[in-house]
Amino acid sequence: MNKDISALITFQAATTIEHFEQIIALQNQNLYKSLTAEEQDQQGFVFAEHTVELLQQMASQIPQVIALHQNKVIGYNLAMTAAMEKQLPSLEPMFREFHKSQYQGKVLTAYKFFVGGQVCVDKNFRGLGLLSKLYNATANLVGDDYELCITEIAVRNINSLKVHQKMGFEIAGTHRDEFGDWYVVVWDIRGL
Repeated sequence: MNKDISALITFQAATTIEHFEQIIALQNQNLYKSLTAEEQDQQGFVFAEHTVELLQQMASQIPQVIALHQNKVIGYNLAMTAAMEKQLPSLEPMFREFHKSQYQGKVLTAYKFFVGGQVCVDKNFRGLGLLSKLYNATANLVGDDYELCITEIAVRNINSLKVHQKMGFEIAGTHRDEFGDWYVVVWDIRGL
C-alpha cells in the first residue's frame, strides 16, 4: 500500500447503520475462526463478535472510531465503558482481571478507564500506522473523561502485542479463561 494513501484516510466516530455494518464485515474477515493458524500468526486476529445492535449500544456511551477510505470502513477501534461489564458475558473474565491487575501501584479499576479494542485494520491498509491513529482518535474524542485505555490481547497474538507495545501499551497482568491465555495491557492517556 502506497504511504501517500494515508492522506486520504479520515477518522471519525461511527454514526450510521452502514458504518456499523461495515465494522461487522471487517470483523468477520479477521475473526480468529475465519483465519488459518498461519494467517493468525502472520497477520493477527480479532476474537469477540459483535452485532450492529451491540455496536449502537456501545456508541451511545463512548465513540466507536473508524478509519475511512473512499467512504469505506478500513479500520476500527471499538471501545466500551466499565458500565458494560455485565453486558458481554464472554468479557467477564477480562473485567475480573481489571479488579486485580495493577498499574503504577493502583488496581486498574481505581482509575477512570475505558476498554479499548477490539481494534482491526483491513489487511490492504496495514503498515500505515492506523492502529495508533485509531487509538489516538479515540483518546482525543473522550478527552479528559478517562485516564487509561485498558484491553486484553491473546498471548498467542504476538503481532498485536508488538504493535500495542510500540504505541505505548504496557502489560499490567495476565490471566487464563476458557478461550486461552491473555495479557491485560494499559495505555496511559493522561497528558496526550
